[in-house]
Amino acid sequence: MQHDLIAQARTWLAEDPDPETRDELAALIEAGATQELAVRFAGTLQFGTAGLRGELGAGPMRMNRSVVIRAAAGLAAYLKAQGQDGGLVVIGYDARYKSADFARDTAAVMTGAGLRAAVLPRPLPTPVLAYAIRHLGAVAGVEVTASHNPPRDNGYKVYLGDGSQIVPPADGEIAAAIAAVGPLADVVRPEDGWEVLGEDVLDAYLARTDAVLSAGSPRTARTVYTAMHGVGASVLTAAFERAGFPAPVLVAEQAEPDAAFPTVAFPNPEEPGAMDLAFATARRAAPDLIIANDPDADRCAVAVPDGAADGGWRMLRGDEVGALLAAHLVERGASGVFAESIVSSSLLGRIAEKAGLGYEETLTGFKWIARVDGLRYGYEEALGYCVDPEGVRDKDGITAALLVAELASVLKERGRTLLDLLDDLALTHGLHATDQLSVRVEDLTVIADAMARLREQPPTALAGLAVTSAEDLTRGTDRLPPTDGLRYHLEGARVIVRPSGTEPKLKCYLEVVVPVADAAGLPAARARGAELLAAIKRDLAAAAGI
Repeated sequence: MQHDLIAQARTWLAEDPDPETRDELAALIEAGATQELAVRFAGTLQFGTAGLRGELGAGPMRMNRSVVIRAAAGLAAYLKAQGQDGGLVVIGYDARYKSADFARDTAAVMTGAGLRAAVLPRPLPTPVLAYAIRHLGAVAGVEVTASHNPPRDNGYKVYLGDGSQIVPPADGEIAAAIAAVGPLADVVRPEDGWEVLGEDVLDAYLARTDAVLSAGSPRTARTVYTAMHGVGASVLTAAFERAGFPAPVLVAEQAEPDAAFPTVAFPNPEEPGAMDLAFATARRAAPDLIIANDPDADRCAVAVPDGAADGGWRMLRGDEVGALLAAHLVERGASGVFAESIVSSSLLGRIAEKAGLGYEETLTGFKWIARVDGLRYGYEEALGYCVDPEGVRDKDGITAALLVAELASVLKERGRTLLDLLDDLALTHGLHATDQLSVRVEDLTVIADAMARLREQPPTALAGLAVTSAEDLTRGTDRLPPTDGLRYHLEGARVIVRPSGTEPKLKCYLEVVVPVADAAGLPAARARGAELLAAIKRDLAAAAGI
């Protein structure tokens, strides 16, 4: 067994084109580090609907140039099998470790396979890549990014020619093509032959961002902005300047791309502590709102002044921003369909119904939301918003930020705030309070065990609220394809439990709806909502054994 493992590692080492990971793997072999080698050679990173994502390092269970070259070769084979020989593949990348290398390898493989490849001119937001696919008439796109994952991770996200991320059956067919790739020496990788795009592709994207705003709308909101050490700052500030907003005050410590993410444990605005520097900057600058992007700038977080909050600032939940943007679009006379994933707040459906608009629920992820027929607006609770589906069929943290700033400006002209509009929505539709129970694990069997326990012994009540229906989503529903998840409807509440598709986490999404008679009843409704969410969280954790 040990001999086989060392032999497997030596075979991998002989093919590895990267001196850094070769040295790393050679040291592990030399040290006889069989335990670590066993982890790295326990299988291969699985290509799914999020593409690839994992920790950087040597071996098939890590993100490295060997794994990326195989992924690119499999994708090229799939595209050719679909009759796309000679088609254009656009490649974007963020500023993480190895991102530029992975992008270059992908361009080389595509060129060697007889496809045309074009690489974005520099590290840019993921939505610029999603836009470029349709703008340039490409047959596919690749974005090298691990989004908001820890610094040592990287990833590989694949889009097809419609500008949307891959869904079944394409993901399985690409995975099969990757598995069929032979020795790396047989993968043709020329030294040149692909195009490096100019700034004109970014200029076209920026010109498109204007389309999300109403002509002549107020542009007075003042913002503090953090790029979270990612690639968003230059593009967002350019978009704000074009639109005529005041220049955002940048969180200086986090404004420039830095693959080490030195000021945050996790470069995700939702994680505790990630926004501390933004709050400190806002206390000095006194803006109307804080806007944050994640490192690849496809997500958008918002914080607002709130005298009742610690430090005077409160992060809005993704569901709150989702509802605010929907209300703003309704007021602007939007038509079409509003869509969200099943883990997001049911408030969107109520806003759409009252406005006489179409409404759709999808599985988790913008790969599903972006495919809704007639989509005008889509959002997901994890800070993702698609506000210009004709331009970018994915979440876009730049255009979402523009729309939030426009809404804040409109309200400011009326002497009102985003919090006032949230109160209005609660009075019209009931107070929709959401929360999440998220458990990060080292051992993935903890997640499997929790799901099995809930399936075998489903809860009959949570927080004293009776469970009125329980659905195992692996069977699918009349409106949703199968997915690994559980959904519980309670009297005045809803719970969804699912393993994360991109991180080693079990995620539980909670929502309660508390009726509100008048403005005087809002504080009591909020207190009741918080109390119910805390109790549901406690009871669900006990039921799942986590």
